[in-house]
Amino acid sequence: MKIAISAAGASLDSDAEPRFGRCPYFLIVDPETLEFEALDNSASMAAGGAGISAAQEIVNKGVQAVLTGNCGPNAYQVLSAAGIEIMTGISGTVRDVIEQYRSGRFRVSNQANVADHFGMGAGSGMGRGMGRGMGRGMGRGMGRGMGRGMGISSGMTPPADPPPQRLNPEEELQQLKNQSKDMMQALASIQRRIEELEKK
Repeated sequence: MKIAISAAGASLDSDAEPRFGRCPYFLIVDPETLEFEALDNSASMAAGGAGISAAQEIVNKGVQAVLTGNCGPNAYQVLSAAGIEIMTGISGTVRDVIEQYRSGRFRVSNQANVADHFGMGAGSGMGRGMGRGMGRGMGRGMGRGMGRGMGISSGMTPPADPPPQRLNPEEELQQLKNQSKDMMQALASIQRRIEELEKK
């Protein structure tokens, strides 16, 4: 059996990461032997569609469960359509999370536990006409307009917002093409799973 854990680093002693789509690494772990593979999350810096891209990568790794702090609706849909269990609310080191998993502490989530675009960081305005500051916090600030979300971690001051930048038409076109490609892959995965279930 293999499980995937969102992680801040590439070792079992790394901290577990509260974000799914934008975590720096996934550790693909055999919880019995503790053998693992560190997978660099190439989707973590994507302008959009990080959850879908990361979920597709995990689906391709053949894991049975994903353990993460939070999972948004797009990633949840891709993972659950592939028959992967999603468990949220993890904390501590990856090693701690594995122990908690083995002791049965986590329950399978039956829905996403955060809104779309969670984890984009403070001030991550997606720029629906009002700017594209790339925040560095772990907040909910994907703002569909001004992008003024504040970090949710208590005791932390959110970083100052960089000045808003507008996308030129070529950049916006490329971004939309990338999002479209991610969504097409997710839909293909969902369709495959539907066909598998219909054959049973």
